[in-house]
Amino acid sequence: MMKAYIFSMILGLVSLPVSADVMQSVADLQHDWAKVNYTLTGDAQEKAFESLVEKANSVVKQYPDAAESHIWRGIIESSYAGAKGGLGALSLAKAAKADLEQAMKLDDTALDGSAYTSLGTLYAKVPGWPIGFGDDDKAEVMLKKALTINPTGIDSNFFYAQYLIDSNQYEEAETYLLKAQQAPARLTRPLADEGRQQEIEKALQQVRYKLGNEQHAGITH
Repeated sequence: MMKAYIFSMILGLVSLPVSADVMQSVADLQHDWAKVNYTLTGDAQEKAFESLVEKANSVVKQYPDAAESHIWRGIIESSYAGAKGGLGALSLAKAAKADLEQAMKLDDTALDGSAYTSLGTLYAKVPGWPIGFGDDDKAEVMLKKALTINPTGIDSNFFYAQYLIDSNQYEEAETYLLKAQQAPARLTRPLADEGRQQEIEKALQQVRYKLGNEQHAGITH
């Protein structure tokens, strides 16, 4: 029995619990990310994200085999890319992609499948070939996979809704935004939840405006 257990561990078939030290380091990154993402703007935000990438580098160096550390460095890199904008952000997006892919190799269900959510969003937002690696089909696959892992999550539903909005599928997007709005609160991430709920409300207003215009066009034509 013990030999079988050890053999399974060697093959990676039995996942070990994530250490408290890893989760504390990740929680610190989550807290800092929320402050930078939701309370800063402009140059101050860019500089803060640059510093936060360095902090994430240290966490990954300390815990290279933890999917959680790669996920959060990837999220921070992609957020920094979004704040930076332009072609100069592409190297950050590529770095984020590499981190998220590594996280999937280590444990694709870590943090409720967050690697799928974040990588799917990257595929949806980054320009396609020949400039970047963006791919709407891959984005849809990744985002749907995230939903199978975490069907009630605020982020998995919100980011799939964003994909649907970009695809002009407003009625379906509204459904997922409402699911995101009703997602269970993350008690350790109040600032992130508050910021995300504001984004959900803004997206709902956008979707309902589009739906209203479509209904009006159907009546008048």
